[in-house]
Amino acid sequence: MNILPNFKIKSVEETKLISKEERIKAIEKAGLNVFLLKSSEIFIDLLTDSGTNAMSQEQWSAIIKADESYAGAKSFEHFNDSVKEVTGFDFVLPVHQGRAAEHILDSVLIKQGNVIPGNIHFDTTMAHIEHQKGIGINCVIKEAWNCEKEIDFKGNIDLKKLEEVLEKNKGNIGYVLTTVTCNSGGGQPVSIQNIKETSELCKKHKVLFFLDAARYAENCFFIKQREKGFEKKSIQEIAREMFSFVDGITMSAKKDAIVNIGGLLAFREKKLYEKCIPFCILFEGFPTYGGLSGRDLEAIAVGLKEGIQEEYLKYRIGQVKYLGDELEKAGIPIMKPIGGHAVFVNGKKFLEHIPQEQFPSHTLCVELYIEAGIRAVEIGTLLAGRNPETGKDVMPELDLMRLTIPRRVYMKEHMDYIVKAMKELKERKDKIKGLKFEFESPILRHFQSTFERVK
Repeated sequence: MNILPNFKIKSVEETKLISKEERIKAIEKAGLNVFLLKSSEIFIDLLTDSGTNAMSQEQWSAIIKADESYAGAKSFEHFNDSVKEVTGFDFVLPVHQGRAAEHILDSVLIKQGNVIPGNIHFDTTMAHIEHQKGIGINCVIKEAWNCEKEIDFKGNIDLKKLEEVLEKNKGNIGYVLTTVTCNSGGGQPVSIQNIKETSELCKKHKVLFFLDAARYAENCFFIKQREKGFEKKSIQEIAREMFSFVDGITMSAKKDAIVNIGGLLAFREKKLYEKCIPFCILFEGFPTYGGLSGRDLEAIAVGLKEGIQEEYLKYRIGQVKYLGDELEKAGIPIMKPIGGHAVFVNGKKFLEHIPQEQFPSHTLCVELYIEAGIRAVEIGTLLAGRNPETGKDVMPELDLMRLTIPRRVYMKEHMDYIVKAMKELKERKDKIKGLKFEFESPILRHFQSTFERVK
């Protein structure tokens, strides 16, 4: 790993690797669900990059100066100015996290039976759509479903499929959503050209177009590296151009704004912004704090700008690539090309003797914890849930274990330890048995369900 970090460590948190016997007891007590483990039982936590980041001294300094006024706080002004500078949107609502932004937007835009096309909707995105009695449709390019296929922008929308959906559902489209990067597809980027052409289709059909911009900076970095004409542009310039093609964004600031809590909605037009304000007040709070303290607003204001620093992004994405490259050298099947925020192991292929209905990638998460105290997360059959009409399990094309790297937290030695653990799992993978439900939670089931091993 030849890319150096653009930071040095000033404060540390001690971690402890508990014994294998203790780990077995812990995961059994948690019902074989890694979400239900205690953080004190985890050695390396790769569950998510959402809110698990290490903040900078500039962010902590801004926190001390925060204005905690209920309405019209100076901290909101700093937050608002930063969002406008990075995105170009004039109308901004703070919220406590990304799913709160989805909740507000969907409450305004989705009516029963509305169709919401996207590249691949993430779990909370689809849950909010279905909560409003809408129908989410994935329109990603076909190459996205092939873990071995290496193309530059695997998160792109299939424009032909999107147009078919728009034609078939005239007058019944809530909005179109592109997620950048595409998390459920392996953290894959979306090209500016694809966003532009999607925008043109949406204008043709008179429907709104939004981005889920949680990992917008990582997407922009891939555009700079891979898309012709953007090689010499700054990340800031690429971001402004990318956002120029859409009507608005939802964002969890817990990713690329490098904070522990927070999110936002941003709009091009005042009319839609004003429609969302009452729901922000109802669900989140007054529109100049939106469920956040002044301290949170200040941290986001600084983090949005730090997240688009090219030297930081080189190290951030380089660290993820290092892990992916080393796993591939070890013969571990992964999603290629390697994404921006995580390495996605093809659990369905790694544990090919386990049927998909027995959750191979979730099983792999459980075994990785037992093996090495590492917590990962399944992005596959368990997360996909059940079809709301038939009640049957959705069987997605991709069944993956996500090794999600928090920002500015772990070092090369941690990456090497993860590779070593996966090598050891590979040696005994044929002896691993699948899982079945002991208790199935009715909503977003991967968070609270418990399991037992298949005999």
